Amino acid sequence: MPDQDAQQLEATVEGTVFRNEENGYSVVEVRTGRESVVAVGTLPPLAAGEQILLTGGWVEHPQYGRQWKAVSCEIRKPTTLLGIERYLGSGLIRGIGPATAKLIVAEFGKETLDIMSEHPERLTEIPGIGKKRAAQLAASFQEQYGAREAMVFLQSYGVSPSLAVKISRIYGADAQRKIRENPYRLIDDIEGVGFLTADRIALSLGIPQDSDYRLKAGLKYALQEAANGEGHTYLPREELLERAARGLRIQGEMLLHALDGLLFSREIIAADMPDGVQAMMLSPFFYAEKEIARYLRLLMNAAQTAILPEVDRRIRDFEKSGGICFSENQRRAVSEAVQRGLMVITGGPGTGKTTIINCILALLGEGVLLAAPTGRAAKRMSEATGHEAKTLHRLLEFAGEEGKFLRDEQNPLDCACVIVDEMSMVDVFLMRSLLRALRPGTRLILVGDADQLPSVGAGNVLGDILQSGAVPSVRLTDIFRQSGESLIVLNAHRINGGENPILNRRDSDFFFERQPTAEDAAAAIVGLCARRLPAFLKSADPVRDIQVLSPSRKAGAGVQQLNALLQEQLNPPAPRKRELAYGSAVFRTGDKVMHVKNNYQLPWRADDGTEGMGVFNGDVGFVSAIDMDDRIVTVRYDDERTVEYDYQQLEELELAYCLSVHKSQGSEFPCVVMPVVGGPPRLLTRNLFYTALTRARKLVVLVGREECIAQMVRNNHIARRYTALQLRLAEEMGTP
Repeated sequence: MPDQDAQQLEATVEGTVFRNEENGYSVVEVRTGRESVVAVGTLPPLAAGEQILLTGGWVEHPQYGRQWKAVSCEIRKPTTLLGIERYLGSGLIRGIGPATAKLIVAEFGKETLDIMSEHPERLTEIPGIGKKRAAQLAASFQEQYGAREAMVFLQSYGVSPSLAVKISRIYGADAQRKIRENPYRLIDDIEGVGFLTADRIALSLGIPQDSDYRLKAGLKYALQEAANGEGHTYLPREELLERAARGLRIQGEMLLHALDGLLFSREIIAADMPDGVQAMMLSPFFYAEKEIARYLRLLMNAAQTAILPEVDRRIRDFEKSGGICFSENQRRAVSEAVQRGLMVITGGPGTGKTTIINCILALLGEGVLLAAPTGRAAKRMSEATGHEAKTLHRLLEFAGEEGKFLRDEQNPLDCACVIVDEMSMVDVFLMRSLLRALRPGTRLILVGDADQLPSVGAGNVLGDILQSGAVPSVRLTDIFRQSGESLIVLNAHRINGGENPILNRRDSDFFFERQPTAEDAAAAIVGLCARRLPAFLKSADPVRDIQVLSPSRKAGAGVQQLNALLQEQLNPPAPRKRELAYGSAVFRTGDKVMHVKNNYQLPWRADDGTEGMGVFNGDVGFVSAIDMDDRIVTVRYDDERTVEYDYQQLEELELAYCLSVHKSQGSEFPCVVMPVVGGPPRLLTRNLFYTALTRARKLVVLVGREECIAQMVRNNHIARRYTALQLRLAEEMGTP
């Protein structure tokens, strides 16, 4: 995103000091007038003698001094004989050095570049250049020139320089031709290009609104958006046509032929559902749910080689050593989990899920791996069990590319059992990847809370498994933890049962503060976080130990407004504190931030020196450093990874002093503060309220109006997710 005060610099390239071919970052010496300066930024390959127009501005580097920071580059063909000769002889074009460049320019003069582009066979007119060499020189010229032209072409349509580098690297010299022919191919071919970018390019190129390319891309986009935004793995046929027609701003009938084409190519798969609806599914979702069902059946049917003897006695020994007493239901959960190939254990807060995991670990001994979907959930699991727990991505050894893990059917996990906590957060693709990495005979124990919000990603894996009735499961209902007097636990169960929570009991851990408006509630929340709660909790860190959760993103007490207010109070600007503006956001050293988009190519470095790729939606960390000159923001995440973001990547970061309830899943905080000030009924639901409260470990504070609390408790509407895993399980297991 260029700065509003961006300037332009006309210059002649003198030479390239440094270039990273992966991301296009370059350090280039240029001459403007009589002055020689250094330009830095993501740039196309540049050759000495080329005339360029750079957009950007001056910066002062602490080591290298004054530099031009470029955000875009327009290349102009060299027009002088010396410029053409320097360009050809720069080494950019394989096979042409200074001597050969001199010969070519001497022969063709100012027509040299046109000859190279349009009539390369004429290169044979130069002594020493035969047909084979002429073809090689022409191919190298076209490759470099085409890629550079493609970068300039793409940037003129708002494509970021780093993404333009990726596109031109993949398409090469054919980039412009391929994009002009069908810009929508970018969506399938290039990670990071979505429908809106491709559509903007297409419409600018004059491609008709009713182009078959556009209609097919629009249908797939409607399904992908339904998955990304609402978690659907399919849409009913009529709903798909309606959504696509609305998004494309055309009549729905025009889409029928395009849909038939996608069904024929099996990019979209039709499936008949039990309710008579014809489901339209993108093929990756269809095959993911089908594969999950097949793997679960195999795990259930695999013979277990190590059924534990005297299970009941060993459970009693665990109870005795820990001074606890399981209920019959809890004892059954442990017994079945250690003797079956597949088991699901669900329950709300305080029902003993962690204690049951500890008992299972004691019974099974070595060979058990623990995992959870997020870094925070894995860290909490490690602390509660005393055993190492990893994120699912770490466990499966993420390979830096969407959906790719080093652990799979050919390289399965070396273990006897895997226990996964916070299963409500696991989407269909992560579940499939986990199942691919399990050898037949491996036990799989899935633990979670079925009453929480479903995964941010597509699917309803835990819910569908439970509703299918095909997989053994135990639902825990009795409050087990010794802190059973906790109002957090009691109120969570009351809310889940449709009863209003108990508020402001003396010496409790659950409080309500009445505030009449959203603005009043927001102001009160800032005061609570900055002053009152740290004093009440004694030495609590207002940023690390207190988490504000809001049901909505907008309005007076929404995520955006509260983040701005809390940042101003908890991490205000200071003379020596660095900060960097990106759009309407300001990132400051010390800020609490969240990564909000899966980025499979973003590199990280861990404290132990290991390196890897991939930062994921929901990861929370703190800004540890800001490089003002190169505009790089460094974030240290909770799982001890450090990530550097360049300026264009800052769109993937948001402040995290306040999170949406959805984004808080899998996390637990000492104190949760939540505005309850009204809003759209689709947001203010019972299971959202329940999910928010169960994130708190020591204290909950609600701020707003009692009637809004009652409204959420009454609103038991659960937005339907269109998913087909339940049907696939029924088909695999032979259940009705």
